[in-house]
Amino acid sequence: MGQAPMSDFVHERHKPPTSLPQPRPLVVACPPMRSNVNLSRIVRAASCCGVTKIIACGSGKVDAKIARDGATHVTIDVRRSLPPVLKKLKDSGYALVGLEQTTNSVNIHSFTFPHQTVLVIGHERHGIEDNVLKLLDHVVEIPVYGLPYSYNAATATCMALYEYCRQFPDG
Repeated sequence: MGQAPMSDFVHERHKPPTSLPQPRPLVVACPPMRSNVNLSRIVRAASCCGVTKIIACGSGKVDAKIARDGATHVTIDVRRSLPPVLKKLKDSGYALVGLEQTTNSVNIHSFTFPHQTVLVIGHERHGIEDNVLKLLDHVVEIPVYGLPYSYNAATATCMALYEYCRQFPDG
């Protein structure tokens, strides 16, 4: 038995971000979250995906240690409620896509995101409120293969952001 061959991979941390030829026309909209940890994780993931704007309701407090550099690269627009701002974004050409389990939600694996999208996130316990569900153009869900019955709000948001970026790698 000889020595194992050396790997062709060399550990490389903190590579510069991949440049986007244009800003992403993607906005993340969050209800008041029970946990500032979830909002902070969403901010970090959104920043990694090149998202520049998050609409947050409630206190909208971000923990900079969790969000890391995302806290300085994402504009957080704190609002009292989502419906008025969602209506304005819809009127300006954005599609409103909810991330939720509903009767007519579409599996995210087969969904094609509109380029100009507002990704509407549900509350950790209560999901997307009925008055917001009525405004949505589409609802996508991420399949769950075990228990519990749904992903954490921040985890699901990360998965949906990744899928959007996979579909639009150039912004």
